[in-house]
Amino acid sequence: MSSEEETTKLFRVWKTTLEMLRDRGFLVLDSEINMSMREFLDRFGEYFKRENLDMFKTKKDDPNDRIFVFFPNEPKLTIKVAKRYAERMRVEQILRGIIVAKDAPTPIAKGAIEDLSHKYYIEVFMDAELLVNVNNHMLVPKHVVLSNEEKKELLKRYTVKETQLPKMLFTDPIAKYLGIRRGQVVKITRDSETAGKYITYRYVI
Repeated sequence: MSSEEETTKLFRVWKTTLEMLRDRGFLVLDSEINMSMREFLDRFGEYFKRENLDMFKTKKDDPNDRIFVFFPNEPKLTIKVAKRYAERMRVEQILRGIIVAKDAPTPIAKGAIEDLSHKYYIEVFMDAELLVNVNNHMLVPKHVVLSNEEKKELLKRYTVKETQLPKMLFTDPIAKYLGIRRGQVVKITRDSETAGKYITYRYVI
């Protein structure tokens, strides 16, 4: 892949990452979302490193809810890279992170990230997963994660246990995009020719 092709690809990945953070409720400026390729190059330079794209965001409604997004330079996400980011999160006292890597993590790195899950919640995306915003696809209905209170009210209203609801895998592309975790309940709203709106709920496993 040429340098120009790689830059164009990273630009798309970076913009989708910003859109993903915005859709999760993090504060992202319109000027970032609407940035042109020329403005992107003016900001980061013609020959930038991936790590120059690293970013830090806070939730709109909770400034204490913060997240780091890392773009490692290394072609492989190794245990050394994963531990480096975990250490940075420890120093900055940030508990959530996203790593956007060129390729899938090595088995050892994947295991290390899972071992850290009791301290830090680190998600891993490959570039290929963020070339297109899956949430913008016309066939993807609106997904909203219920709060704990909304979840309790739903289960009480229908007198069911959460495990009796239809299931959704946490590895589902839209679940991964929105950062939905196991045990959460998602409200899905679809357009209906007869009912106008059709609402269903899914328990994430």
